[in-house]
Amino acid sequence: MFPSRRKAAQLPWEDGRWDVSPCPSPQSLPCPQKEPRGRICRGPSLPRPLAVSASAPPQRKPPPQDNGGSRLIPSSLPRKCSVFHLFVACLLLGFLSLLWLQLSCSGDVARAARGQGQESPGPSRACPPEPPPEQWEEDESWGPHRLAVLVPFRERFEELLVFVPHMHRFLSRKKIQHHIYVLNQVDHFSLGALRRFNRAALINAGFLESGNSTDYIAMHDVDLLPLNEELDYGFPEAGPFHVASPELHPLYHYKTYVGGILLLSKQHYQLCNGMSNRFWGWGREDDEFYRRIKGAGLQLFRPSGITTGYKTFRHLHDPAWRKRDQKRIAAQKQEQFKVDREGGLSTVKYHVDSRTALSVGGAPCTVLNIMLDCDKAATPWCTFG
Repeated sequence: MFPSRRKAAQLPWEDGRWDVSPCPSPQSLPCPQKEPRGRICRGPSLPRPLAVSASAPPQRKPPPQDNGGSRLIPSSLPRKCSVFHLFVACLLLGFLSLLWLQLSCSGDVARAARGQGQESPGPSRACPPEPPPEQWEEDESWGPHRLAVLVPFRERFEELLVFVPHMHRFLSRKKIQHHIYVLNQVDHFSLGALRRFNRAALINAGFLESGNSTDYIAMHDVDLLPLNEELDYGFPEAGPFHVASPELHPLYHYKTYVGGILLLSKQHYQLCNGMSNRFWGWGREDDEFYRRIKGAGLQLFRPSGITTGYKTFRHLHDPAWRKRDQKRIAAQKQEQFKVDREGGLSTVKYHVDSRTALSVGGAPCTVLNIMLDCDKAATPWCTFG
């Protein structure tokens, strides 16, 4: 007797528990990527399970289509947030940052004052001021000599604001005792006529007004700033020392040029009888002084070993803004090439209208308001009109 065969196990779709209708075609709704449990999809003839409950499970909504307008917006932000809203938010954040910086800065100043036991009088400042420029105090160890920097001047305030601090720091770094005298010509009009500028007469007046506290001078243009620290501003014991030599000056390169910056001991300047007072207007007074140096038997010295060439100095003059008075009136054309053997330091006539000690950018100087005397019989070209 044969053993009884066990009844073969029926497959799920054979006992009626599975729906054996074919799966939807690919052209119809796509199958979800994640199939429900119990479903085996093997092609168009694969069965699908019957509903096990009265209510069908909720179908997932397809993700919203991206139209490209929100690609710049992070996914963490609400969908209604636009680029304009972001822009406004950035502006608001920037304003709040500046306001916080302003308040915190003023608070730091107040706390610093309270920490030092000081009361802050008046309204509190937003931020601490910029530190003052370098402060230099002369020391006797710098040497026995003291320099008087004589700066002929008229209506060159922009240049003066740069010149005084620059020269004070430059000479202090070189440990040269000095004082800057701004020789301001104030007699613009005399008897209804325009008084012309006289650089040489101002230097003569400045030499006499500098007193005995200095023993050598620098005839220094206000628009010429030394840049090379190797330039020598020391006491010119051997003879006049032309700092702005033709090999270094950015504009003037002829051999007899002694303008710009010239150092002399007071003894040597007196030996030359100073400069001629006959040169009203711009130019020629330094050429005449070169002849005085040679006539006094003095040797002229110039820098050596300076490799910066025409970049040794910074020239502040702007010819388009500062017109030079180069007119030659009446007999001035002939007189400008002659040597003045009578006039000079001993014949200069002037009046100091005021004497004021100033600090320009932390650098001390003395401003002399000088009124020059004009002898129209001797120099009829000293005025216009």
